[in-house]
Amino acid sequence: MPGGCLDPDLSRSSLDELTRPRLLPRERDAALYRRAQDAGLSELQARVLAGRLAGYAGPLEALIDPALRHLSHPERLADARRGAERIARAVSEGEHIGILTDYDVDGITSHVVILRALTELFGVPANRLHSLIGHRINDGYGISLPLVERTLALKPRPTLVVTADCGSSDEPRIARLRDAGIDVVVTDHHALPQAGPPASAYATINPTRDDCDYPDKTIAGCMVAWLMMSLTRAVLIEQGVLSGSTPKLAPWLSYVALGTVADCVSLGGSAANRAVVTYGLRLINRMQAPCWRVMAERLGSDSVPFDAETLAFQMGPRINARSRLDDPYAALHFMLATDDDLARRHLQVLDDDNQARKALEADMVEQARGLALTQLAEAPPALVIHLPQGHAGVQGIVASRLVQTYGRPTLVLTPATAPEMLTGSGRSIEALHLRDALQRVHELAPESLPRFGGHRGAAGVGVPLGELERFRDAFLQAVGEQLGGRELYPVVRTDGELDAAQLSLATLDELAALAPYGREFEAPLFEATFHVEQLRAVGAEGNHLMLELSRDASVTRAIWFRALAPGAAHPIAVGDRVRCGFKLSRNRWKGRESLQLMVEHAERLSA
Repeated sequence: MPGGCLDPDLSRSSLDELTRPRLLPRERDAALYRRAQDAGLSELQARVLAGRLAGYAGPLEALIDPALRHLSHPERLADARRGAERIARAVSEGEHIGILTDYDVDGITSHVVILRALTELFGVPANRLHSLIGHRINDGYGISLPLVERTLALKPRPTLVVTADCGSSDEPRIARLRDAGIDVVVTDHHALPQAGPPASAYATINPTRDDCDYPDKTIAGCMVAWLMMSLTRAVLIEQGVLSGSTPKLAPWLSYVALGTVADCVSLGGSAANRAVVTYGLRLINRMQAPCWRVMAERLGSDSVPFDAETLAFQMGPRINARSRLDDPYAALHFMLATDDDLARRHLQVLDDDNQARKALEADMVEQARGLALTQLAEAPPALVIHLPQGHAGVQGIVASRLVQTYGRPTLVLTPATAPEMLTGSGRSIEALHLRDALQRVHELAPESLPRFGGHRGAAGVGVPLGELERFRDAFLQAVGEQLGGRELYPVVRTDGELDAAQLSLATLDELAALAPYGREFEAPLFEATFHVEQLRAVGAEGNHLMLELSRDASVTRAIWFRALAPGAAHPIAVGDRVRCGFKLSRNRWKGRESLQLMVEHAERLSA
């Protein structure tokens, strides 16, 4: 399968069929559909809920009216009281504290929440705090050995390290810190290894623990950190260290909203995630912090108010870009900036990195697609793409692109800093639990996968270069076992048809009432047949299509991003009759609003 030319037995038509996206309607939960309409929702709103929340039996109110009252008490998190008491002791006794977090948006926003709680609410002097954020390329994910060495070299050395968004799979490094006299309180949300919580940690606060009573297992790492610091505040008040009038942490749910959306945790049946994103967006749109004001300034006045899509596709990528290409501290400084000028300077760094990331991503995607087409000759259940010259910082993005294009779970591997090692990121499809598949690989060929972690939809791996073929075989076996004989192809799931009269801003308002949208509660996408009245290529690289589409004598403007592959002919032409999968969007221009369709897929129909 790896290497070589495309199998001549796989005809071009067969390959096109393998990679042709299918517009398929979402299956609807009939009981939920009726419940939603009985509760007063419109048919369209009921359709959207029933197509995303199969089997949901909880209160509808928590979904359609997200509010903080739906949050569960942090003490329902296993080990939370023990962890909070240890942090409180460090605060009251003047200990030095390390804050060790992941380098992505979830980790950075967690870092902000912990740092601001300690300094602004609990009165810890800044010189007693140590920010420990790994470098993606040089250090790797989690409590890496370089981060341990850096921690042990600090003078004075911290006696407590609090992690966020990492640590659950780092027992050997935690043991090293413990043996050096440093307690480690782990706060995380990633799936735990089979051995359970790290034995050497002072406390492990993670909703995925088997013995954890917290009802929502899908909260982001920043939310776990926020709950943990909220409980620490309560403990400090109980102990008389803080006054009962000490402000709560609610204002910092703005950061939690950003981290939650950017980390792609579930916004489906999760009352907690929907509540914090809704409340956090309300805070963000007050534009009281420089980071939000300066981002709005950069995106333009028509970008306000921000919504979950703004966080996911504008703020998140800029913050992530820094850690993908360099050290992540500029992202932290941007989030913590105390004035607009400082925030602008840090944002420019993030913006420059984001542009560099886009160029790097485009090159790697092109290489990866060539390798994927070779592998598709054998119709494998998954793709394992090794890019010997690739950059580790954009593996996950490239994997996501291939999943969208080919409808298969995908791992993208590039050289690690350690000699003869590969590091990789994977993205999955709806039907496959990626971390479970990797656990199975570890059982089949443990030497080929010494380190891995993640969750259902995304994961990271470390693979010895000499074990790559063995790893690939074991991964394909593990995926095949989970998927069975399922036919695989790219899928565009739709919420059915809209008639011409529903192509309006009023329909968009009707759908917006169910926001926020995100992973497992995707923004509504519809299908319909149109005639192409006008089209033209737009964008810096000319790879997007601006369209005018007509239906029943009405004409609607549309944009189809990344419609044109380099050197490829236009997939549709003026005068064509086309079947489209599309979203409704609000186009703002100089204070005026109009409806615009965001085309996800379009195919020419016979006349």
